[in-house]
Amino acid sequence: MNDNTKLIERAATQIDAASELSARAGRGRFWARPLCRFLARSIKTGTLTLILPDGTRHRFGEGEPHVTAAITQIRSLRRIAINPDLALGEAYMDDTLRIDQGDIHDFLDLVLGNLGDATQSPLRKAWRLLHRLTRPLVLFNPAKRSQRNVAHHYDLSDELYDLFLDSDRQYSCAYFSSPADTLEAAQERKKRHIAAKLLLTPGQQVLDIGSGWGGLGRSLARDWNVSVTGLTLSEDQLAYARTQTHTAGLCDKVRFHLRDYRHETGRYDRVVSVGMFEHVGPGHYGTFFQTVADRLSPDGIALIHTIGSSGRPGAPNPWIKKYIFPGGYVPSLSEILPVIERSGLTVTDVEVLRLHYAATLREWRHRFAANRARVAALFDDRFCRMWEFYLAACEAGFRHKNLVVFQIQLAKRKDVMPLTRDYISAIGSVRDRQRR
Repeated sequence: MNDNTKLIERAATQIDAASELSARAGRGRFWARPLCRFLARSIKTGTLTLILPDGTRHRFGEGEPHVTAAITQIRSLRRIAINPDLALGEAYMDDTLRIDQGDIHDFLDLVLGNLGDATQSPLRKAWRLLHRLTRPLVLFNPAKRSQRNVAHHYDLSDELYDLFLDSDRQYSCAYFSSPADTLEAAQERKKRHIAAKLLLTPGQQVLDIGSGWGGLGRSLARDWNVSVTGLTLSEDQLAYARTQTHTAGLCDKVRFHLRDYRHETGRYDRVVSVGMFEHVGPGHYGTFFQTVADRLSPDGIALIHTIGSSGRPGAPNPWIKKYIFPGGYVPSLSEILPVIERSGLTVTDVEVLRLHYAATLREWRHRFAANRARVAALFDDRFCRMWEFYLAACEAGFRHKNLVVFQIQLAKRKDVMPLTRDYISAIGSVRDRQRR
């Protein structure tokens, strides 16, 4: 091969490479246009600088805070433009969404705080319609699937949850009296608030559906002298709950079982469920509330504490469904109350906790960040990024979107509660003084 041939081939290779770069740049610009238009319509408060795979920088909004994010691959850019609800979290997990100024919490807080009506773009409407149409299949939760779904999240590692929860492992919304409360104080207040709504008296039998690591059950038995039966589908939670109960010397008052709520047969004075109803699924609401009614004594009281939506019924967030809570669903009141009416139970009180979970998630996020190296040693960096996105996205959702927490009090008779709600704060205040 002579020198001229080599030069020609080298030139052809360079032309091919340049053509590919040009084609890639064209594809990048194609997917960048709808994304940038969306952000330009949405970001008004605060400043977002977005760096695209070709290095171009686009600035949206004005004022504080300033956040800079970079999408490093055209593939990620395309997927985010088409389906941001799923692809944004995946890009952050894969490190193809990089936060150069601020962190993932700052980015999500800025974006979700600005979205408003921009969430109703035609493409997002189409995706949400698809999610709603496939909801019955996604949320079908018979007993065996429910146990697999629970294990996906809760049977990860005992040490993981110790690294960001309070010492009692309360993995649900705390009850803050002010933003200055510690996580421990707010979780203790949550348990007292629930106990007050249950109107507990010594010797009563309490069923705890979705008992988790057993902290609520042990607190009710210790502080209110009741007997508690806890049900969980997590083997790791069951083992921990039984060990802690033995250590606390409460085995005569608290029992835990690996059992689906549909298989419980006892009769109880009180039924409580905290942070479990989100895993039931709309197709099983009738069975759930009929089970509560069947397990509850004629003069009994039940309290259901669940994440909910203050908006219309929707569909699970696809990223949360895929990576964090398979089978999980956040219900609207309009989906819950008609089912309760058919069960024969009476709704005696509904409290909506608005920003309490945002404050709870903020504390979890800070503790997770402080222990990130230890989490990475247990799992890997991608897992850490997944959980950083999960905690930050949920906090922003509770702060800026329609996520809330419902506490729904139920009874079979109207006259088992006092005439006014004053008893709730009165009982809590007495218990505070006794503890001090």
